[in-house]
Amino acid sequence: MKGSESTGHIGQQANFSPLTPLSLLQRTAQVYGHRVAVIFEERSWTWAQFADRCHNLAAALAGAGLKKGEKVSILADNIPALLEASFGIPEAGGVINAINTRLDPNSIAFILDHAETRVFLVDRHYAKVAGEAIAKCARKLLVVDIEDAASGGKPPFAHLTYEDFLSEAGTHIPQPDLDELDPIALNYTSGTTGDPKGVLLHHRGAYLNAVGNSLAWEMPRFCVYLWSLPLFHCNGWCFPWTIALQAGVNVCVRGVDPHVLHDLIDRHKVTHLCGAPIVVRMLVDAAQAITADRAPLSIMTAGAAPPSTLLAKASAAGFDITHTYGLTEVYGPCAVCAWHPEWNALSEDDQATLMARQGVGYPVVEEIAVLDPDTMVPVPQDGETIGEVMFRGNVVMTGYYKNQEATEAALSGGYFHSGDLAVWHPGGYVEIKDRSKDIIISGGENISSIEIEEVLYKHPVVSAAAVVAAPHEKWGETPHAFIETVADKSADPDEIIAFCREHLTHFQCPTRVTIQELPKTATGKIQKYELREKAKLISSSS
Repeated sequence: MKGSESTGHIGQQANFSPLTPLSLLQRTAQVYGHRVAVIFEERSWTWAQFADRCHNLAAALAGAGLKKGEKVSILADNIPALLEASFGIPEAGGVINAINTRLDPNSIAFILDHAETRVFLVDRHYAKVAGEAIAKCARKLLVVDIEDAASGGKPPFAHLTYEDFLSEAGTHIPQPDLDELDPIALNYTSGTTGDPKGVLLHHRGAYLNAVGNSLAWEMPRFCVYLWSLPLFHCNGWCFPWTIALQAGVNVCVRGVDPHVLHDLIDRHKVTHLCGAPIVVRMLVDAAQAITADRAPLSIMTAGAAPPSTLLAKASAAGFDITHTYGLTEVYGPCAVCAWHPEWNALSEDDQATLMARQGVGYPVVEEIAVLDPDTMVPVPQDGETIGEVMFRGNVVMTGYYKNQEATEAALSGGYFHSGDLAVWHPGGYVEIKDRSKDIIISGGENISSIEIEEVLYKHPVVSAAAVVAAPHEKWGETPHAFIETVADKSADPDEIIAFCREHLTHFQCPTRVTIQELPKTATGKIQKYELREKAKLISSSS
């Protein structure tokens, strides 16, 4: 045989290996096994110890009869066991299903049944809600109690503790025949209009986006990462695998108390953390009382467009903000507002305005584009024409679990349809204007709720703001603003409306302002669907 014909099937083992984030742990445990991997309260583990615990979890799951592709659900705070699950479950051939800790028993039971969960790992802090969910679940589950001495006695529904589960594991871990497109995680999106959808993610995408996080954020080796972002949220945006890549330190913590976070930042010399804009705001507000001499802290924020005023305040507080964008269906953040050095010469306000853009795709993203959803033609990069943000490439989900209709709709035309409406700037920078469901159509005019919120955040007493559509007899819909005020500050709704009229055209301004605490998800996203319902009730009663 000559030429290319002679190499047709040579080297299938030598020149190909499926991409999986499990390889990142293997390398770091081998090369940097003596370095600290995890810190939680007064305990710590090296990378070699952490890898051993992950292997033990995999062996225990295999010994319990877990088969390739079966789901292992876990309900837990940001504790070491959830980090271990990020590696141990897929090492056993299973699929990680991390459940939102703020869900009610009915929602958890739905997920356990729909996911066809085989093993359920439960943080003892959530014993009550987990017990109620298990009682409602139609499946027979192996339930493992992740014990915590501070939480009291053993839950009545679990006869096996996590540490016993690991200690009794055998030494043999069956190696599943891994395909890089096999599922690694099943994440359920919030079900605001019905049951949540299960997003299937694969090993290849998880590996690539873990690397993409490191590249886009320019993360150094041996970084110290604080887990202020819930690990259940899209697998912690793939950061368990990113930190393994960089042989960094995972600082675990329950909850997002800003004062606790600041204490951990100083105590462990934290270099990086992630959080929604509301978390950034909490840290900025709490930083006013911080006097410790600390190096700049790198914060990645995503989940909503942070107002330019917040970005400016964060910078002034010594926080180096990186703005990213993504969705569960694309493995979390996979676009970044890539910074240009020449932008440093601009005014602070201009810098903040540029930084508020969602940006361009990670180096591992094949394509992020703004297209006309009807014609699938790219909109002009003029910063004005609105289209829908769409993704294509290796970091797009496999699909929605057991929901072919939703999968086909989301992936039609060869792109993942995000549902986010945006403009496209020169250089390919995307700027979100709204979710398609959040655009307010008043008298035939499209109004971006984000533009109104950006103005509201400039008011000195506004701490958080959300604008939704409210029914209006004449105009069809008008903007209704809900705001939280800064602590110990008060606001007058009429004065807030007048402030908006100084910065917006009249039809864009809220016709009503309600001052209240805003409902938020565990990751800090404002739950606009609740506010829409309240706006409807207020409109109907007035």
